[in-house]
Amino acid sequence: MSFGTFDYPIPVNEPILMYAPGSKEKATLKATLAQLKSTKADIPMYIGGEEVRTGVTEDIHPPHERSHTLGHFHRGNASHVTQAINAGLAAKEAWAAMSWESRANIFLRAADLLATKYRSLINGTTMLGQSKNAYQAEIDAACEIIDFLRFNVHFLSEIYRQQPISGPGMHNRMEYRALEGFVLAVTPFNFTAIGGNLPTSAAMCGNVVVWKPANTQIYSAQMFMRVLKEAGLPDGVINLIYVDGPTIGEVCFAHKDFAGVHFTGSTGVFNRMWKTIGDNIANYRTYPRIVGETGGKDFVIAHKSAMPDTVVTALLRGAFEYQGQKCSAASRAYIPSNMAAEVQEKLIAGVKSFKMGTVEDFTNFVNAVIDEKSFDNIANYIDQAKKDGQNIIVGGVCDKTKGFFVEPTIIVADDPKYTTMCEEIFGPVLTLYVYDAEKFEETLEILDETSPYALTGAVLAQDRSAVELAVNRLRNAAGNFYINDKPTGAVVGQQPFGGARSSGTNDKAGSQLNLYRWLSARTIKETFNPPTDYRYPFMEEK
Repeated sequence: MSFGTFDYPIPVNEPILMYAPGSKEKATLKATLAQLKSTKADIPMYIGGEEVRTGVTEDIHPPHERSHTLGHFHRGNASHVTQAINAGLAAKEAWAAMSWESRANIFLRAADLLATKYRSLINGTTMLGQSKNAYQAEIDAACEIIDFLRFNVHFLSEIYRQQPISGPGMHNRMEYRALEGFVLAVTPFNFTAIGGNLPTSAAMCGNVVVWKPANTQIYSAQMFMRVLKEAGLPDGVINLIYVDGPTIGEVCFAHKDFAGVHFTGSTGVFNRMWKTIGDNIANYRTYPRIVGETGGKDFVIAHKSAMPDTVVTALLRGAFEYQGQKCSAASRAYIPSNMAAEVQEKLIAGVKSFKMGTVEDFTNFVNAVIDEKSFDNIANYIDQAKKDGQNIIVGGVCDKTKGFFVEPTIIVADDPKYTTMCEEIFGPVLTLYVYDAEKFEETLEILDETSPYALTGAVLAQDRSAVELAVNRLRNAAGNFYINDKPTGAVVGQQPFGGARSSGTNDKAGSQLNLYRWLSARTIKETFNPPTDYRYPFMEEK
């Protein structure tokens, strides 16, 4: 029972620690990395209140140090998916009925635990398991997860406040229910924050969740699950399982109580999910919510009035931070002819100044790509570009002897529709196309037609009319659009994230828009003095 209306004001974004020389946080993080590497983790699935160990294990290795074993996780099968669904449905009634302030405070406590006790652990597991440097881990695994939890509590409290008007003699109210059934959360390797947000945003709304992370993110996913459990999340609300994609899809999408999927991953997988759900639509209790953020082929276009150093910095950071393994990473760039030579020269110098290696060496700007499959895919694009006679001006070397290392690579394409200008690579490969500086408007049209994706993009210009032209002409080309900045680094509460076209459903993680998808509204009208005669006044003649 609620005895008050509880306020959750808009929070402040979690401050980013910089890990400067001599700082306490740097010493703590280095000690945590050493501690994590000195032990071998035995990682169970979490189903209901149980830690489930199957004995069928798979080792976890740092992508930058293939010879080291961080531990292993216990792989599940179809029976464990069913167990997770059943555990969620068993917990559903009590969880949905729990007061909002109690639900909210679980997630706020989790945010505080991440900000303090678990900060170095969530960063350390992300660094070692996903090959992120200290800064990339800090802005992702610590700050962004914390922001998602705190801002989503605020946003949901604002939604709950939204109520209809009432006429005389009645009272109207809106009830925001959980969905009828369970939600499936499928999360990727590249952002620990996405692994945290997709299951918790749905759970916060009163839903129960089956959570399947990418195998390459399990090391940090299980750490986040430990935080949730310590914060007081009831057993069965979020069930963390490690199974392959086809298995989880076969079980979940055939279940009558499937109520929705919260997905981040490839466009192809999402398309297959959507088709399967459509084929099974007659079997469900309710129409499932389908929310997905998928691929990207993100662009930067510079106008002839842009400052070359701004262009260079936006590309070096936007294309090569976290080895280009961001769905928002700059992957194609359109450079005007008046500055092309200067920009290329400075890009080459910038890439050559990068240090590449393990995450334990904090001087490294670039680390390894996530796994051998990704490495081989990226290497194939680079090799094909060489065969096709494209101009690789820097990088191009791939070596997986000790870790999955791909040198940051820049290709200058002779055709704006060349393969690496069109297809998602998901690695440290940037393709430039040099256009006639007097044909900015025509180049905008080429840019808009080149890729099926529409996730992020940026325009760099000092000429305001050029900025306005790009904003208008590229209105549907990116869900997150940047002016004089790189196309990465969206911050919760500041730039709600998501794209359309083949980049997803644009439900904007980190905003109220996303939370609405995990709620089912019910309108209730109560009449205080109900009528006792069916007749209306218009029926009387006298």
